[in-house]
Amino acid sequence: MTRHSSRRPHSGPAIETSNLVKVFGETRAVDGVDLTVPTGTVYGVLGPNGAGKTTAVKVLATLLRPDGGEARVFGHDVVAEADAVRGRVSLTGQYASVDEDLTGTENLVLLARLLGHGRAAARARAAELLAAFGLSRAAGRQVKHYSGGMRRRIDIAASILNTPDLLFLDEPTTGLDPRSRNQVWEIVRAVVAQGTTVLLTTQYLDEADQLASRIAVIDHGRVIAEGTKGELKASVGAGSVHLRLREAEQRPRAEQVLAAVLGEGVEREADPLALTARITAAGGSRGPAAAELAARALADLARQGVVVDNFSLGQPSLDEVFLALTDRRPVDAPATGEHPATDGRPAAEGREKSRETQERGRAG
Repeated sequence: MTRHSSRRPHSGPAIETSNLVKVFGETRAVDGVDLTVPTGTVYGVLGPNGAGKTTAVKVLATLLRPDGGEARVFGHDVVAEADAVRGRVSLTGQYASVDEDLTGTENLVLLARLLGHGRAAARARAAELLAAFGLSRAAGRQVKHYSGGMRRRIDIAASILNTPDLLFLDEPTTGLDPRSRNQVWEIVRAVVAQGTTVLLTTQYLDEADQLASRIAVIDHGRVIAEGTKGELKASVGAGSVHLRLREAEQRPRAEQVLAAVLGEGVEREADPLALTARITAAGGSRGPAAAELAARALADLARQGVVVDNFSLGQPSLDEVFLALTDRRPVDAPATGEHPATDGRPAAEGREKSRETQERGRAG
């Protein structure tokens, strides 16, 4: 994809927030968020429904005004210098914002013209993006006849008609099949290779694992953990043990042995023969290593007559990190007492979607 914007150099982070707050009535949808997003990277914001991810993105994209704290995008204050921010960002929300009654080409040409491209340049840019995103054959079809994956691709294409310095992707693969998700991931990687910074919100742990160099975990409007994937995984334990027993009736005894050796964090899997246990290395760097603790557990299981058919030792997954950090609430379950003012606000989403579409025509 050809670059179609002149990047203004900025030596600092792409995004900086300090004690950022957004309130709806009695609800603090964003409750003192501190973020630093490095330039030229994919930064993941991970959290369940209602965590405040979308609200935070809308504040950073100048679609909502913060009620406290500070936020800067490439050094520009999102309130005092909102126009400067809009000139450097683009937003792809959770729902496609292109016109379903227009064809793929018509949508992109229309938006390119709104962004200042001449007639010939608009058509050339539309054709370039449709080809890059694998949509050339569907260019003449109305978007309402596109599949879900095709709609997400053309929505992202619309967001980078003028290649932005910062692209907000708000849950871009929600509801897509695995093939379509992989296609969107490849598009994200290509956009970053062009020099764009991407802030990605997602509920999918594998998506954050695949794309993001750093991840912030948000719950109830607050950042509860932040770091690289390795740092987050290390924060909940030195490793994890996965066991498959020969006899299901031995699982309670195996749980007791694992808990005694490894501590808390033993979980039953859906398979009645399987168990997973997190390993927390006692005593820090001077304590027993994960492999040593796992070996002790296996030896104790053998002494207790528990037969283990399969055994594996690995680093905790992001799933385990997420469950540990959010009190084991399932990833796809809404936050307890989901706030009507956060990510689950149907009425507000409609209003913001309309404004979001208008802002896209003004953002570069």
